[in-house]
Amino acid sequence: MKIRIKFSKHGCMKFIGHLDIMRYFQKANIRAGLDVAYSEGFNPHQIMSFAAPLGVGLTSDAEYMDIQVKSSESSAVSLEKLNAVMVDGMEILEYKRLPDDAKKSMSLVALADYYVYPKIEDAVFTDLTVLQNQIAKFMAQPAIMVLKKTKKSEKQIDLKPHIHAFTLDFYNSRQEECINQCAFFLSVTTGSETNIRPELVVNAFYDFIGKDFIENQFQIHRQEVYTNVNDQFLPLGSMGEDIA
Repeated sequence: MKIRIKFSKHGCMKFIGHLDIMRYFQKANIRAGLDVAYSEGFNPHQIMSFAAPLGVGLTSDAEYMDIQVKSSESSAVSLEKLNAVMVDGMEILEYKRLPDDAKKSMSLVALADYYVYPKIEDAVFTDLTVLQNQIAKFMAQPAIMVLKKTKKSEKQIDLKPHIHAFTLDFYNSRQEECINQCAFFLSVTTGSETNIRPELVVNAFYDFIGKDFIENQFQIHRQEVYTNVNDQFLPLGSMGEDIA
């Protein structure tokens, strides 16, 4: 049986890297009493995969993990048992059964929503009307060329086709001290083939308005992750259903 789990990551847990998150869930699944399925061979391990690993320092309300189980209690009971063994900063939000032929979430990711907000006072956010007009002019450009660097190479790319939304909004979270914080809201292409980091977009915008973007003075929060179904973006969690 395939299960898709949605969880949030806040507080000090934002400093825990992806490999340690994997090890954490391997232990948490056992402590919660899940009937997890294991691979075969000389080194059996829990059958588990993650949709789009989150960078260190980022918070999220939409991390997705797929696991296989041999049997399962109801979604409500499984949520309760998993949350009982979570540490501060981690919360299980959904536990849904997937169709038997469902693909792994990591191969389905197409888009992600983010909030980017300053951790200290930022002069750019003093006049929101002016800022919104600047964003409109930035997005009206026929192309937004930037230098995208990876571990292996760097190349010029056009961000414009990959920015599905870029505006001002207010970030609200019950788990953070930052309530009603004015923020940039972005929807950007995400996935194994093309992955646009939100800070790349915000940095390009700051260049456009003649300001310096200092990344460590901002917090990046992932709000949701989507797949593309018939040219419609749907949350990864919508592909499963609760177990009664």
